[in-house]
Amino acid sequence: MGKTLHAQDVLWRFPGQQRALFGFADLAVPAGGSLGIRGPSGAGKTTLFHCLTGIAVPGSGRIRWDDTDLCALRADERDAWRHRNLGLIFQDFHLVDGLSALDNVLLPVHFDRWRPDGTMRQRAAGLLDATGIDCPKRDVALLSRGERQRVAFARALLFEPGVVIADEPTASLDPDHRARIGDLLVDLARTRGTTLIVVSHDHELLDRLDRCMTLEDGTLQ
Repeated sequence: MGKTLHAQDVLWRFPGQQRALFGFADLAVPAGGSLGIRGPSGAGKTTLFHCLTGIAVPGSGRIRWDDTDLCALRADERDAWRHRNLGLIFQDFHLVDGLSALDNVLLPVHFDRWRPDGTMRQRAAGLLDATGIDCPKRDVALLSRGERQRVAFARALLFEPGVVIADEPTASLDPDHRARIGDLLVDLARTRGTTLIVVSHDHELLDRLDRCMTLEDGTLQ
């Protein structure tokens, strides 16, 4: 089940800088809704991604998912909440070289139990297959950038999270796999009630979401 996002009076300013990178008064996404965020390089899209996920805390404002205000939690509390509730797709993947594609997808399980059970391993393998990875036992260090991106995508969906937030999830993909990942993302929101936020330059993907906003010149419009 998706969660509702309501962010209010958010302002981000890097230490030592007088001018804010961005600020906005109100941002709302209903449970099960989808939002795209676009904008030029350097506008602060990845920083906004970090704020919405609790990786970073803005200088002021509130970022609430349902009744949880991430800005009011300690760092360890934000980490625990993020692990339980969010599926994150990072622009730089955060995979572990030396582990297979399958073991990278299963990494989040080790935060909860000693080893993945058969059901979880089967789900991980199914997600890799759905994203077009046909070599689940290959070391991710040997995979192409596009393949690594698809492994990161599969990992984000492992726990069937109520919220998926993705930073440029199709940037390294060829047209066929870009369409496949787009289909999977949109299907999450429409058939499973997952709340979806995508930061992207992929206009075809953004056009498939409920709405799109632009982060530019310090404002979110």
